[in-house]
Amino acid sequence: MYHTQEKWENKLTKPIICLRRNAWLGSAYYFWGDETDAIQWGHKSKRNTGYFEIYKALIECESVLDTVFNEEHYNFWVKQIEKAAKHISMKTGLKASIKEINQYFKEKAKWSEITNGIMFQDLPISDDLLVKELYYRKRIQMAVYSSEIIHNFAFHFDMECN
Repeated sequence: MYHTQEKWENKLTKPIICLRRNAWLGSAYYFWGDETDAIQWGHKSKRNTGYFEIYKALIECESVLDTVFNEEHYNFWVKQIEKAAKHISMKTGLKASIKEINQYFKEKAKWSEITNGIMFQDLPISDDLLVKELYYRKRIQMAVYSSEIIHNFAFHFDMECN
């Protein structure tokens, strides 16, 4: 999988954990399943230095909640999201935000104690799609909670931001 980061003076020897409050799946090491998505993410969100870097790693997926390819895991995931969203909605009277969902999971579910990571899919909104507005491929992201399942982390290449 691929890890996207700002380009700095020294190459990384390990991935950087994302601590943003609105991160999709909470505090984790984030990886992309496809190099194309890692590049697109670099152009979109890693612009501070004008360059970004892509790293590669092997991720052990046996202890990961796989909401992309495992139907049982997917159904469990949907139920957990809806349970949290309903709880938040009842409490606030509003639709839940990603930040609120993450906070709920951090306090109640403690994902990092249950699983070493979550594989998730969102829409592949990218200029590289060959068919306009047909999202035919999965944009897979993984939030890794335990660095123990990350192996062979290495620099892949760097690129200038558009």
